[in-house]
Amino acid sequence: MTIAWPANALTWLQALLSLAIAIGIALVVHWVAFFIGRRAVKRTRTQVDDVLLLHLRKPTRWLLIAFALSAVQPALPLSPSGDRLWLRLFGLLMPALFGWLCVALLGAANMIVHAGTDITVEDNLKARRRRTRASILYRILLFVVMLVTFCMMLMSIPSVRSLGVTLIASAGLAGLAVGAAAQPALKNLIAGIQMAFTEPIRIDDVVIINGEWGRIEEIRLTFVVVKIWDERRLVVPVSKFLEESFQNWTRETSQIMGSVFWYVDATADVPRLRAKLEEVVRSDPLWDRRFFNLQVTDTKPDGAMELRGLMTAKDASQAFDLRCAVREAMLAFIRDEMPEALPRRRALLELARPDLP
Repeated sequence: MTIAWPANALTWLQALLSLAIAIGIALVVHWVAFFIGRRAVKRTRTQVDDVLLLHLRKPTRWLLIAFALSAVQPALPLSPSGDRLWLRLFGLLMPALFGWLCVALLGAANMIVHAGTDITVEDNLKARRRRTRASILYRILLFVVMLVTFCMMLMSIPSVRSLGVTLIASAGLAGLAVGAAAQPALKNLIAGIQMAFTEPIRIDDVVIINGEWGRIEEIRLTFVVVKIWDERRLVVPVSKFLEESFQNWTRETSQIMGSVFWYVDATADVPRLRAKLEEVVRSDPLWDRRFFNLQVTDTKPDGAMELRGLMTAKDASQAFDLRCAVREAMLAFIRDEMPEALPRRRALLELARPDLP
């Protein structure tokens, strides 16, 4: 950059003083605005304005400084080449700052949605739906904002802008090549956008996929993180949830029905076992008071009888614990008070004596 040095030091000092005053005014205006904002926020009960102030503080400060510097630029003793360089720098800086501001707004909106959706409550279907959609849309919009910001920064460079016609002419072949190479990534990206509206899964859904039982912990734009029951994490491409079958235990509600099987002797007193099951289930706090029963569901060739107990719980985790407790209690009852119900193998023994008719 070529600077046209002033004839005397006073002119240059005035230019530097103008820059300092402009920056100082911008900082004072920013401080006053946020001081008033903080005072107003303290009088409200909602957390929305607190989140907005937290996220907008830094980008708005630098935007005001950039506007202040742009305002005093005509007063600076710069040569024509210096003016061009100044404009080029601001052509890169302003899109970047506006992109930062948009990213901050998106982050604030996403945090506000998360703060207003409590998924720890018992009936959390609506909360999980809102949080899932907000998370996916946040990542989509974040990608779009960053892409647009990067393009605007490039378009501010004349040499890059002049290459636009040439790039457009070759965009067809290049698009085909890039599309073929990035087909898996594009497929998952499109599937992520589709998932935001079709909602086959939501945050905190209980699913069985690839033979693993777990909860949806995180939904990204191209992959999903499933927290397995033993604290492992299963990372699954988004497209898998749209192309392959999987079990979603909390699609409409978290309430679920669990089953327990026992194998007893065919002569066992089923009404007595049914009464014991009722006693065990009703005394367990994990049962949600909706339904239970005991039925004979099958018989085996070796003389055994299959019993199935059904019981309901408010979610999958409590249903698993309830099934384990009922299974243990019924086995203890059969062992201690109904040993005749234990499975027995039967055989026919014939003794043949040739001297008897």
